[in-house]
Amino acid sequence: MTYIRTITQVLSASIDAITWGGALSRISNWAANHESRYVCVCNVHAVVTASQDAAFGRVVREADMATPDGAPVAWLMRQLGHVGQRRINGPDLMWRYCEQVESRSEPIFLYGNSEATLSQLQLKLLAAFPALKIAGAISPPFRTLTTEEDEVIVGQINASGAGVVWVSLGCPKQELWMAAHRGRINAVMVGVGAAFDYHAGTTKRAPKWAQDYGLEWLHRLASEPGRLWKRYMITNTLFVLGAALQLLREHLKTRFHRHNVK
Repeated sequence: MTYIRTITQVLSASIDAITWGGALSRISNWAANHESRYVCVCNVHAVVTASQDAAFGRVVREADMATPDGAPVAWLMRQLGHVGQRRINGPDLMWRYCEQVESRSEPIFLYGNSEATLSQLQLKLLAAFPALKIAGAISPPFRTLTTEEDEVIVGQINASGAGVVWVSLGCPKQELWMAAHRGRINAVMVGVGAAFDYHAGTTKRAPKWAQDYGLEWLHRLASEPGRLWKRYMITNTLFVLGAALQLLREHLKTRFHRHNVK
């Protein structure tokens, strides 16, 4: 099924202006027909990476849907005219979809992360949604797969009958993997990063108030400073600078247009 998309350039990343209902509906309809699609869930890190890395920017641009994961991304979209835009984040997107699909008996597939996390994740999902069908779960090796290994995994996913494959490989690896497998995997691939860890309980998610105020990144930074300080300090700074420049350009463009109209 083809949808008319409203796409906004956030820095230079192409992001869909969309509601929760719209995002869930698209994934659901694609999954029902086993359409080979991929969905990028874009936070600040993904947006900045897409703006700096041409190959990754193309992957996001060519996605079947790219949602504004981070609160700053949704905020910038609101400033650019999409007044009611909310953040459509990976953990909640996965949870809401599982809640909906439980009653439809449509199987899902889990791909990525560690064996331990996948085991805990399946237990937590089935505890919350007893009728949910998990068709399979694969924790791939950290190294690059051989062609033969990749073909086996594609075959397993397709044979499972899953409508959606939830992917947790981290950004940008998961987006590159999904783009490379569109047309090969007969399901909707959705990259949700740390959602597996949050729902499995192996990583604590930020409190609701921190999420609401766009401070989830600060909670993650405090939890894993050694691994994340560079990513957040640099990418957040670049995003703020890029957003300021984009808003300034829009302001000047509007003033120029008004001046010409007069």
